[in-house]
Amino acid sequence: MPSAAERTRTLVQSTSSAVLLVPGVEGARFDQLSPQARAFGTDGEVFLLFPVDSPVVRAATHAQDDELSAVLEITDVAPVAVPHRIRGRAWVSGWLTCAPGLATEPGSMMLRLEVGEASVDDLWGASAVEAEELARASADPLVAHETELLQHLDTAHSDQVQALAGLLGERGADTGAGAGRRAVPLALDRFGLRVRFTGDKPFDARFDFPEPVRDITALRRAMHTLFEAAAH
Repeated sequence: MPSAAERTRTLVQSTSSAVLLVPGVEGARFDQLSPQARAFGTDGEVFLLFPVDSPVVRAATHAQDDELSAVLEITDVAPVAVPHRIRGRAWVSGWLTCAPGLATEPGSMMLRLEVGEASVDDLWGASAVEAEELARASADPLVAHETELLQHLDTAHSDQVQALAGLLGERGADTGAGAGRRAVPLALDRFGLRVRFTGDKPFDARFDFPEPVRDITALRRAMHTLFEAAAH
């Protein structure tokens, strides 16, 4: 399974919604606290792009040499329609400073969040993450494609996803369409596919790949193997 540090880094580098919470910045709208872009630096810091007139930028500018604490909160929502769509949250806390020389868009300011600690609470569980672990971790290689892939599985391969219930033994015996259940592809990473079976007693099931995948080509082979196993 992916480590807590990898899961946190994946969420930071994903397209999931995020807000930067800064003490003293109250009453701001969600869009004023949401970075236009975010990325990790080579030393494990997080760079966040904001409009120059953002209240977050003003707070960082006025703080100058003082340490301004901040928390980046990321909310991960499933890209397919499914009950209980929030898949997880991550928090990255640290100290905020301006990095004006790195801004690449007119009217924008780059902020630097020096990471102190982080935590994640998702489909795998809740864990704390040390700053050093987060700096060393890598995002899941499928993060940039997960939304599109899950939506494609849900619309074009729903019958094959439903058939995965056959790999669950007795647990999957009443997961057919006739039982009022629907199989929804919920999450995808290099280790496998997570499916949520809806109905009176909904549950999630993980379907692991024979080996971790590194790219889309390997993913296609792994999914084919998975669907073939379910068909037989």
